[in-house]
Amino acid sequence: MAEISVAMAASHAPGLTGWFDKAPEADRRTVLAAYAEIHAAIVESRTDVLLVIANDHIANGLVSDYANFTFGLADRHTGPDEWFKPWLRVADYDLPGRPDVAEALYESVKDSAPRVRAVRENLRYDDNLSVPVTMADLVSTGVAVVPVLQNCTVPPVPDERVCYALGETLGEAIRTRLPAGLRVGLLGSGGLSHEPGGPRYMEIDEKFDRWWMDLLVEGDHEKVLTDATFERMEEAGSGGTAELLSWMVVMGAVGPRPCKALGYAAVEQWRCGFGAVRWDLS
Repeated sequence: MAEISVAMAASHAPGLTGWFDKAPEADRRTVLAAYAEIHAAIVESRTDVLLVIANDHIANGLVSDYANFTFGLADRHTGPDEWFKPWLRVADYDLPGRPDVAEALYESVKDSAPRVRAVRENLRYDDNLSVPVTMADLVSTGVAVVPVLQNCTVPPVPDERVCYALGETLGEAIRTRLPAGLRVGLLGSGGLSHEPGGPRYMEIDEKFDRWWMDLLVEGDHEKVLTDATFERMEEAGSGGTAELLSWMVVMGAVGPRPCKALGYAAVEQWRCGFGAVRWDLS
């Protein structure tokens, strides 16, 4: 049986790389410390493969034929995509993939939610993968990556319970369908509150963010699913806050348990609340 070695989640706003220096020093330290802990956790847990569950910003499909979940099966994952380079301002990266792991997991979960797909060519990556790769220095860990990009914006969006249920199926597949001894890490990439391009583009709903983080720390997943609905996320920032559904997938995979908050920052210049957590797998 394979094992879930580590489970974490963090915001991936492009401001964390493109406009990082616009924030007060204390907030920059918070972000750097959180991502440093993510890096250390991957190394110390001896993770072989890291699943990065992140949202797709309509870069890998047509709105008229849009996948809810896309598994990246490429041998190598490279980025960032050329179009996004000017505002991300991150170095190019090249990460090893694990097509065998990605395909086994895709086959296990493809019928557990509508419109689940797998793509063999390199996907187009913006801040969804590029920010955690850069801020957590994933390249230096040598860990193989399996990206799972999800729909958080194109109706009908798979809601919190669909995402959590897919996570449950994913966790079971990791434990039963992958090679014995393989150590698989999970990283949810997205959130917190923001409304890209909307009337609240420059606003951060700090009250929502702190409420969400506190909910997760408590570890009552049924309460999270009941209270932190897709609709509630949209109220905190339409078209952006629902990236937190990627955290729901990780939660489903590990089951009800508390987590540790790795830090929070609300910086208007980043146009997004920042938060990070690590679940207790002991």
